[in-house]
Amino acid sequence: MRFVILSILAGMLYAAEDPDAERLKRSAEVFQEIMQAPDSGVPQPLLDKSECVVIVPGLKKGAFIIGAKYGRGFVSCRKGNVGWGAPGAVRVEGGSIGFQIGGSETDVVMLVMNERGAKRLMNSKFTLGGDASVAAGPVGRTATAETDAYMTAEILTWSRSRGVFAGVSLSGATLRQDLDVNRKLYGKTLENKEVVFGDVPPPEAAADLLKLLNKYSSRK
Repeated sequence: MRFVILSILAGMLYAAEDPDAERLKRSAEVFQEIMQAPDSGVPQPLLDKSECVVIVPGLKKGAFIIGAKYGRGFVSCRKGNVGWGAPGAVRVEGGSIGFQIGGSETDVVMLVMNERGAKRLMNSKFTLGGDASVAAGPVGRTATAETDAYMTAEILTWSRSRGVFAGVSLSGATLRQDLDVNRKLYGKTLENKEVVFGDVPPPEAAADLLKLLNKYSSRK
């Protein structure tokens, strides 16, 4: 009995300290907070048109250095009319000096606007502005988004720092699939295309994020 109790406590402690599960939950919190701010959030028409959402919570200010690894997050894509699929893990690296937007912590949100961009994003390494066109997104739930930049860009990007939400250019930054995190979350090594476009059941930690994505932009 004592062994069983200790095993349960150890499992609870491990779950509480699992940084990948916590990052997934934080991604859900970031998305909800942004969507609850209609005057300073992602425009609803753009969210409804998007094929995928990338959320990178809590980028640290000191890590905005050329060539440095400065963020980890997740990508989820629509699966036809059955809602949003299981999230794949990504790492964001590099970027330009212009990305130093200040603040002690910065959240980044990206919308992938078409299927071509979604498929490119599944590559092992993906460069914003190189492999796909990227633009800083407009702010406000009903913001006018019918400009050439917004209509032609495959990826739109935003950041939030110290409560300020704004479009930001991440041209030159790279996104890589994070196989280590996928292995921890799903119990085996999976590429993002297998997770995002396959029939992999999402981990329990992703429940809040998927629920919010379906709440705010479902095609059912």
